[in-house]
Amino acid sequence: MLFGGSRRPGVTTGIRCEHNGGMTDPHILGPGLLPTPFTADEIREATGTGKTIRMRMDAADGSVAFRVNRFREVDAEGATLDRWAEETPGDVSSNRVTWAELQGHAAFDAETTSVSTEVLRIPLGEVNCLRFDTEDGVFWFSLAHPGMPVRYESEGLRTTVISVDYD
Repeated sequence: MLFGGSRRPGVTTGIRCEHNGGMTDPHILGPGLLPTPFTADEIREATGTGKTIRMRMDAADGSVAFRVNRFREVDAEGATLDRWAEETPGDVSSNRVTWAELQGHAAFDAETTSVSTEVLRIPLGEVNCLRFDTEDGVFWFSLAHPGMPVRYESEGLRTTVISVDYD
C-alpha cells in the first residue's frame, strides 16, 4: 500500500480498518484519509534536539528566500520548533508541536489526492519519495527523511529542503 496525508489538526489516533484484519494502522488517522507517509513515532525517532532543517523557497516572481526550522526540548510527546528566515536569524518564531500534530499535517483526503512514487534530485541527494497531488498543492515525502515534505509546490511557490543537520 502507498502512504498519504492532510492538514487536519487534532486528529491524533489510528483507526481500525477492515482491509487490514481489524488491526489499528497508526498511518491512518481517520475515515476518508490516506495513510500518512510516517507515524508520529517514526517522526519522533528521526528528530532530536538540534535537528535543523534548511529550506529554499522559490517564488513565482523569481525571488528566492531561505528558511530554517530547528527542534529543541524534544521529549516523547513533541518538541519546541523554532523557525526563522535565514536573513533575519534574530526574528525567531517558536511553538510547541506534538509528533501527532506533525503526522496530521500529512493526512490527505483519499477522494481528492493521488499518490505515486518519484525519485527527486535535490540538494539532499537523490531521494525516493512518495508524491501526493492534493487540491492544495503537491507534496514529496522522502522515505529516508521522516517528517516534513522535502519538496512542496503550491500557487507558484516551491519549497525544497536543502539540508538536514543534527547537533
